[in-house]
Amino acid sequence: MTQSVSIRLDDEVLNKLDMLTKTTERSRAWLMAHAVEQYVQHEAWQIEAIQNTLDKIRQGNSKFADEEQTEQWLQSWGSSQELKAPACK
Repeated sequence: MTQSVSIRLDDEVLNKLDMLTKTTERSRAWLMAHAVEQYVQHEAWQIEAIQNTLDKIRQGNSKFADEEQTEQWLQSWGSSQELKAPACK
C-alpha cells in the first residue's frame, strides 16, 4: 500500500528534478519515491551499524586505540617521520 505525501522543494532542486524526469523518462513521483527509499535505506543501515557497534562496546567486546596517539599517527602520514599505528587496548 502506498500513501501520498507532500513536500516543498526550492526552485533549483525542482528544476534539476524536472531535468532528470526528461533524461530518465521517469515521473517526478517515481524519482522522489526512489530518492526517499534510497535515503531511508541508507540511514537505517547506518543507524543499525552504529547501534551494533555501541552494543559491542557496552558488552566489552571492543578494543580501542588512544585518541591522542591516533591523532598524532594520522598527522604523521606523508611525513619523513611517519609513526606506527597505535596499538588497540
